[in-house]
Amino acid sequence: MAVFPPGALHRASPNRIISAMPCQETSPAYQFVDERDRYFRTDHLKANLGARSARGGAVTLTAQVCKFVLSTLSAIVLARLLTPQDYGLIGMVAIVVGFLGMFQYLGLSTATVKWSELNHQQVSTLFWMNIALSAVIMLLIIATTPLAVWFYKEPRLAGIMFGYAVATLLTGLAIQHEAILIRQMRFAVTAAIEISAMAIALAAAIVAAYLGVGYWALVINQLVLALVTVIGLWSACRWRPSLPSRGAGVRSMVSYGGNLTGFNMMNYFARNLDNLLLGKFWGPYQLGVYSRAYQMLLMPMSQINAPLMSVAVPALSRLSDSPARYRAAFLKIVEKIAMLTIPGVVFMIATSDWLVLFLLGPKWHDTGRIFMLLGIAALVQPVTRATLWLFTTQGRASELFAWGVISAIIAVVSIVAGLPWGAFGVAAGYAASDLLITTPLLFWFAGRRGPVKTSDFYVTIAPAFCAALCSLAALLIFRPWLSAWPLLIGRLAVAFVITAIVSVAVFSALPAGRLALQSFKEMTLMLFKRQRASTV
Repeated sequence: MAVFPPGALHRASPNRIISAMPCQETSPAYQFVDERDRYFRTDHLKANLGARSARGGAVTLTAQVCKFVLSTLSAIVLARLLTPQDYGLIGMVAIVVGFLGMFQYLGLSTATVKWSELNHQQVSTLFWMNIALSAVIMLLIIATTPLAVWFYKEPRLAGIMFGYAVATLLTGLAIQHEAILIRQMRFAVTAAIEISAMAIALAAAIVAAYLGVGYWALVINQLVLALVTVIGLWSACRWRPSLPSRGAGVRSMVSYGGNLTGFNMMNYFARNLDNLLLGKFWGPYQLGVYSRAYQMLLMPMSQINAPLMSVAVPALSRLSDSPARYRAAFLKIVEKIAMLTIPGVVFMIATSDWLVLFLLGPKWHDTGRIFMLLGIAALVQPVTRATLWLFTTQGRASELFAWGVISAIIAVVSIVAGLPWGAFGVAAGYAASDLLITTPLLFWFAGRRGPVKTSDFYVTIAPAFCAALCSLAALLIFRPWLSAWPLLIGRLAVAFVITAIVSVAVFSALPAGRLALQSFKEMTLMLFKRQRASTV
């Protein structure tokens, strides 16, 4: 489904999505005989791990808020300076670049973060492997340019693909340096670099778009983002690689990363076939409005799922030998995700035309209906993404791959079925299959084994669905009255308040909802206390 927004493509490798996955491979115990090995030592972190985790959580959450603001600003400003066709052209290229980019990381950055013992020679070898992969991918992108131009019958893709190829090579220079900073739990540094790079790249794109260069503004965005990120990470991480070594002992790391890449490849194919077919058969306009609708939904959800995953997956892994505690911890996480996202997505569905008009402007009017349909699928996607954590934390990697095949088949059938009706038909087919087929099947598939059962999912998310349905009814009742308001931001603000009030009222009326509210309150207070204590 994903077409990467400006400023996100070179950092959107699926290997990063599951980088919080615990390392299941036991590496040999290497002795730190090289003075440069100090960059990889983690024993000093254990003394104050709780405080570091609390600070890291607060930093991650703050960074997510900042990135969300920048992404929203990017959507608002660039959508008014560019056209749906401009975004559609980038979407065509993103499919090719995103697929090849999966092999750029190859899970090697995950190995660097999670491996218990590392030395300088190992990481140097991994660094040069990432560079080699990046160079090969850059050449493949350039080599496939004539094929992409022929397939889409769009000669403008040639220059775009060359620009993204250069950005891909630049990204490879920073993969291991970023992994080292994360391994050392220097979350504030990495967050500052990411936010600064996004801001500078966005400024460059806005200036370029204002000067009338069209879709080249989005290419400039990627190049500036990659360059600033490399400069920032190399400045913050003073480790410098040496030449690679054949006997460095990285075979198990490569094997580990390869397993992650296999699942990601299947998942990527299923989630991007819609973009490929829309671009081929319906052209850049249909792809442009479709991709913008998807990204509008993706932005707020990713701000919740990404930081939760970075904390939840390692925590669940440590509870894998305590089934009761594991089940309780996972269901509490799902409960919070459902509370925050399901009523929020209903708000976006009910106000889809206003949101599109406010964020993107009147020329994106056709995006509104697509946004509404994709919102139906987005109702449960934050929960289903969390469900995949069960496979990774319970050592069910083969089942995860099997689920990837099953979900890919369902997605492909639904996309092809809706293709004759363009972007609207693809969105409708995908939303219906995801809500009615994929989600129930995933709940059953994940609940067959382990402490979390299929019925647990439905019981846990039931209060949030009740709140969402009641909120939707209230919004539909008040919508004619709100439509008379001249200011869009006023309509949206009042609609949001209505959603919040009705949701809290429904949660308060249900016994399970009251327990969920109390748990959420206790968790929030605990986080504030930990953060305050860590700063003393």
